Amino acid sequence: MNVGEAFDILLCLIILAVALGAIAGRDLFAGVALFIVYGLLLAIAWVRLGAVDVALAEAAIGAGLTGVLLLSAVARLKEDQAPHNSGFSPLILLLCVGLAGALGWAVLDLMVPAVGLREDVAANMAGAGADNPVTAVLLNFRGWDTFLESVVILVALVGVWALGADDTWGGRPGLQQHVRPQGVLSTFGRFLPPLGLVIGVYLVWTGASTPGGAFQAGTVLAAVWLLAMMAGLDEPPAVSSLRLRWGLILGPLVFLTVGLYGLSRGVFLLFPVDMAKTLILIVEFALTLSIALTLALLVMGPARRPR
Repeated sequence: MNVGEAFDILLCLIILAVALGAIAGRDLFAGVALFIVYGLLLAIAWVRLGAVDVALAEAAIGAGLTGVLLLSAVARLKEDQAPHNSGFSPLILLLCVGLAGALGWAVLDLMVPAVGLREDVAANMAGAGADNPVTAVLLNFRGWDTFLESVVILVALVGVWALGADDTWGGRPGLQQHVRPQGVLSTFGRFLPPLGLVIGVYLVWTGASTPGGAFQAGTVLAAVWLLAMMAGLDEPPAVSSLRLRWGLILGPLVFLTVGLYGLSRGVFLLFPVDMAKTLILIVEFALTLSIALTLALLVMGPARRPR
């Protein structure tokens, strides 16, 4: 056994232990913290498997944004309303064992060697408009899926907004933040957003040729925007803001426009070979803005303060 194999075995054991601690713990905050650690460990595992795109998504969405959402949910629970976990119930154990068994059976039942899309994707990369096969699949070969995903999260935001009280409709989401001017949160709120902006732009720009893309970049931008608002450096926009609504629909609208352009040449969402890379970059940047706004607003929840 070499060092790499030993590291992988240790990583798997730690992931299982952290997952067990997250679902069996009695403290909600500790469970959420372990969930975030679990997501980061999974990101390392995906890197070890060579799936860097999935690792970026797991770290940004699975651990980062979802962790912030869960922490926010725990913080909003009143002490007398907070559910207290009584421990690891037999039902949860049964469900976990059943799920693990089903996944194991599915893996063992795979064809050997498994028939994948690697050869088909490689054969069509010349006209895909992207050197990164993941981007080529998500934006070109299976553009329908990505387009619908961008619409689904937008519809989810509309559903969250609809939960707001009538007297606050059109107002600002989130609570009024009060932080010390020279405190840790305020300092990080000033330091990290510019860095996050550079990282986000880099991720969407490099996504056409290396791991990255709109969803990863949008999640990073959403996280640093949330941080700035938590630090009291920015105010959440009003739900009724016309500029905000245009920003939310920009990504799906640009994607749909490109799809209709392809339809005029015979196939919906067709990326002509001579324009594929340019169109993919345009769609990616538009999606990045919309995804960043949508994810951040989903975390903030419905409007709580009148205009």
